[in-house]
Parts: sequence; C-alpha cells; structure tokens
Amino acid sequence: MTRKQKKLTVILGLLAVVALAVALILSALRNEIVFFYTPSEMAAQHVAVGQAVRIGGLVGSGSCKKQGEKLDFIVGDGKADIKVSYTGIVPDLFREGQGVVAEGSLLPDGTFKATTILAKHDENYMPKNVVDKLKENGEWERAPTAAAPGEVNPCR
Repeated sequence: MTRKQKKLTVILGLLAVVALAVALILSALRNEIVFFYTPSEMAAQHVAVGQAVRIGGLVGSGSCKKQGEKLDFIVGDGKADIKVSYTGIVPDLFREGQGVVAEGSLLPDGTFKATTILAKHDENYMPKNVVDKLKENGEWERAPTAAAPGEVNPCR
C-alpha cells in the first residue's frame, strides 16, 4: 500500500465511525426530538405511560374542576382532547380558552398527570408547532373566555 492509500483508508475509516456515531445518537433521540406534543399527536404516537413529555393546546371551555389544590381540566387542539390532572397553584393567566403547556406524564387510565403548568397569553409565547397545529385545526382564533369583573375564574 502506498502512502496515499493508507491516508485514504484512515480517513474513510474515521468517516465511517463518525457516521455510525451520528446514526446511533439520532436513533436514540428519535422520539425525543419533538419537545411538545399536541393532544392529537400524543394519541397518534402512542406515548408510553410514565414517559415525561410536554403537551400544548387550549384549555377546554367549561372543563375546569377544582377541589382544593387539585385541578382537573381538558387540553384540546380541535382534533383530540386529553384530561389533565394537576395539584398545585396555577399561574395567574391560566383560564378556560387560553393556551397552556403542561409538563408531566401519561397515567395508565389515559389522564395526563401534570407536574408543571405554563399559561400562555398569546401565540408569541406558545411553541410554534403548537400554534401551527391549533391554527391548522381552526382552534386558535377562538376568543379566550376571560372572567368578567367580579366573576370567579373556575380554574383558580
């Protein structure tokens, strides 16, 4: 083997090792690349029970049911809805008809157990893919149901 052939062999070997490493990393992260799921994506991808994920969508009108610090509500995207259960204090902007991002995991009964709730007041703060899905389903233009003066927000 000549010197050029040896260098070429070493370079091709290194490229093969790098390509293999990239392929392994991408296959390991395949399901984690999407940071947020909409309810319809979550149902379509059959997210595993207990897997930590974030879901985004709109809080369903009339869906908030609060008992003490426990809050149950529905997050929807126009195609699918997911029942969400959260225990804790919700953000001030959280209400029915508003955008929300919930972090947590799916329970065996299909309920999403949220550990963190982020209320969003407009599309500038909602993840772009969630806004796009909501607009695609015709749900984003729906006016939020803000509490009138003196009216109690059922989600708080």
